[in-house]
Amino acid sequence: MPSSLIDPSKVQPRAYQQNIAASVLSDGNSLVILPTGLGKTIVALLVMDKKLQDGKKILFIAPTKPLSEQHQKSITSLTSLPPEKVVLLTGNIAPGKRADVWNAASVICATPQTIENDLAAGRISVAGFGLCVVDEAHRSVKRYAYTAVAEACKQNGVQLLGLTASPGGKKERIDEVVNALGITNIEIRTETDPDVAPYVKQIDATVVEVDLPPAFLRLKRSLEEIIVSRLEPLHKMRLIPTTNPRLPKRLLLDAGKKLFAFPNSNRMKFIMLSHYATAMNLTHTQELLETQGLSAFLSFFAKLQAREEKSKAVRRILEDPRIKELLIHAEEARQALDHPKLVKLVEVVKARKGKKMIVFVQFRDQVKRVVQELEKNGITARQFVGKKDGVKLKDQQAALADFREGKFEVLVASSIGEEGLDIPSVDTVIFYEPVPSEIRLIQRRGRAGRSKSGEVVFLVTKGTRDEAYHYASKSREKKMRSIVGKMQAGFGGKAQKPSGEKKVERNLKAGQAKMTEFFE
Repeated sequence: MPSSLIDPSKVQPRAYQQNIAASVLSDGNSLVILPTGLGKTIVALLVMDKKLQDGKKILFIAPTKPLSEQHQKSITSLTSLPPEKVVLLTGNIAPGKRADVWNAASVICATPQTIENDLAAGRISVAGFGLCVVDEAHRSVKRYAYTAVAEACKQNGVQLLGLTASPGGKKERIDEVVNALGITNIEIRTETDPDVAPYVKQIDATVVEVDLPPAFLRLKRSLEEIIVSRLEPLHKMRLIPTTNPRLPKRLLLDAGKKLFAFPNSNRMKFIMLSHYATAMNLTHTQELLETQGLSAFLSFFAKLQAREEKSKAVRRILEDPRIKELLIHAEEARQALDHPKLVKLVEVVKARKGKKMIVFVQFRDQVKRVVQELEKNGITARQFVGKKDGVKLKDQQAALADFREGKFEVLVASSIGEEGLDIPSVDTVIFYEPVPSEIRLIQRRGRAGRSKSGEVVFLVTKGTRDEAYHYASKSREKKMRSIVGKMQAGFGGKAQKPSGEKKVERNLKAGQAKMTEFFE
């Protein structure tokens, strides 16, 4: 594909990137699904290049300001466009001036919220644009700002190009993304496709299992007895199928949706919502105890106690004599031990001395605890959390710069490390606990093996939700590939079946069997 704007000394497109870009240019609104690190942005650049040569303008939207800024810098660096023609449009620019910036630029990089607001206010229009690139396109669901921007593009004949590593593991969610972006063409590649495989760096996966100590098991059994009693009201109303304390969280969430759908005139609605809130809080504490440890478990209860205004659900928990007794035993046990994952994590990190590592931690409060434990054992580490924890963007960027330069060994990150900032490639990604989402699995795993072979380590507490989440995310990833492959064929493309349909089904059944074994 000839190019007059892309700098050939910096970009040498691979065959699969060129083929995907050609498909996008010929087949309309497209969803491109590529594993992290295989150059989705280069595909976008190839499509943008053709549109720019045709005299069209480009809108490139991303979910966060840092990611939008990153795209602006990449486009400026990799093309011959004058820097003033590639602009970053954010809420930091006064509304009255944004229209002038919009009209003068050739490529606008922005967050969707800014564009949605300006479109609604009539300050800007996408009429005459040739392309809108939607990064992290799996977010194009419900009322997220992507959907409003996409609707404006569809109404004005602007081609949409969605980029993602995974659109989701359920057909309903994938359909929602496809409908929001008006997709008529899907291009998916996996690590095993012949045209991609030569560029894929090997990523070894290791599962490290830990056992809960006897003191934890005793606390766990006591907590489960309380949960059973608190699930009973929901079960009697037939909102949940069982009072098993290992009830999948999604079934509890479904119960909440049913309750919220009740008319406000139904007096049972608010009574049952209170019981629902009690059950959700206790289920959360169960997960903290099983997968995080006594410090996180007790910290959650301390936060409930510190609330100035306590709901009936919170008072029901805190005033329960069984909970009071449980907390006394938990505090006593904490003096002697904490979760075995902390010990195992130190072992895993020490065994990889000299490598660059990211530890992903699900709960923000636990991030600091993990950093403290690593540093106590002579390992240099720094936390990487978001604005909700009072961390400014410049501090985040400084931490990443220090990490890139090797000033410390381990970056301990909350979910902010999954997308939105230019996280350096690492040798090892460690999941402090598995996540049930295939999107988050793919994003976290993609931080390793970008420029060289890498490793992913999962810390799994046996007999807990860790096991169920580990198998759930793997199964959902395989299911996503199967679903998208069929959808691609339905759009007239050639379905990608890297593992074969039967193998996908076998893996799904194996994962489902493991989940059933845990939950029943």
